[in-house]
Amino acid sequence: MVERPAALPARPYFSSGPCAKPPGWRLDLLDTASLGRSHRGAAGKPRLAEAIERTHALLQLPADYRLGIVPASDTGAMEMAMWSLLGTRPVTMLAWESFGAGWVTDAVKQLGLDAEVRTADYGEISDLGGIAPDRDLVFTWNGTTSGVRVPDAKWISSDRTGLSICDATSAAFAQPIDWSKIDVGTFSWQKALGGEAAHGMIVLSPRAIERLQSTPAPRPLPKIFRLTKSGKLIDGVFRGETINTPSMLAVEDWLVALDWAEGIGGLDALIARADANAAALDLWVQSSNWIDHLVSDAAIRSNTSVCLQFVDRSDPVANAARQKALVKLLEQEGAAFDIGAYRDAPPGLRIWCGATVDTADIQALGPWLDWGWEETGK
Repeated sequence: MVERPAALPARPYFSSGPCAKPPGWRLDLLDTASLGRSHRGAAGKPRLAEAIERTHALLQLPADYRLGIVPASDTGAMEMAMWSLLGTRPVTMLAWESFGAGWVTDAVKQLGLDAEVRTADYGEISDLGGIAPDRDLVFTWNGTTSGVRVPDAKWISSDRTGLSICDATSAAFAQPIDWSKIDVGTFSWQKALGGEAAHGMIVLSPRAIERLQSTPAPRPLPKIFRLTKSGKLIDGVFRGETINTPSMLAVEDWLVALDWAEGIGGLDALIARADANAAALDLWVQSSNWIDHLVSDAAIRSNTSVCLQFVDRSDPVANAARQKALVKLLEQEGAAFDIGAYRDAPPGLRIWCGATVDTADIQALGPWLDWGWEETGK
């Protein structure tokens, strides 16, 4: 018999996107002076430029890498990269979860590229060996829906002539990324720093910029994908002159998230918080007899979108129903919000352990999960 826990997590926000707001976040922290003003004017443009400059510094990007705000979240940033840069070389596509599979669909079915596709089942990772350095490469650093991440970037050639394009949205600000191995990186605001949705950011290396300027995409591009004009990089995108109108409310919210991240010690502190959260959750998993990691290999297990599966997997239909009941019960109790496994993943749970979550709340969650499991099995 598992007794109903007495203490709730102080902040039961464990969604894998949009993710928990930073600790101490309040609406009145947002500067509203830019609201209702032109994003191209004296009130808006400097705030956009500040968001770019401070994000560049927080991620510890190389000085000659460019960072810009683009439409449509991480998806828009990845689509922009793929449609603008791919097609002049063969490409290797890596996918081990649903979002990576989506990039494969774009490459093969929409863009019709000469693509080598390497896939893996949920909980596993694609073969990272022997990737030809003269091919372009597209991969997801951290698979949000499977909880699988690359162990490092050593497998990417330092002497590559192709470009490496990385969807880093669930890894940025929570995992160490060797940006010297990444030519294009993308991420969104609603993940590891708990920002608001709809805006993406794109990182370009000098090699990516050279490709954009010297080798135009072999296809027409809609306006929101265009990063060059007359063969030159549209430099304003990387100085706060966004392609389309941004939400200044979301920008101000992002600046508050940056305030928090800088205030706790920057990137190293963010990574340490995510690691501590994942370790606390793992400690509970090891003590449980009904749940296990979807990713058995700890070397490729995410410290942000931690995915769990039921130990007894003999009846997937029953497990899916149990997952639904457990998630609903804990939400009703105010113990955990949005912790169900992704719809395409095996039945189980997905707990966000990024830096904006407090370790004490992960520790408080475990007893509620055990209680909820027993209650839904009656």
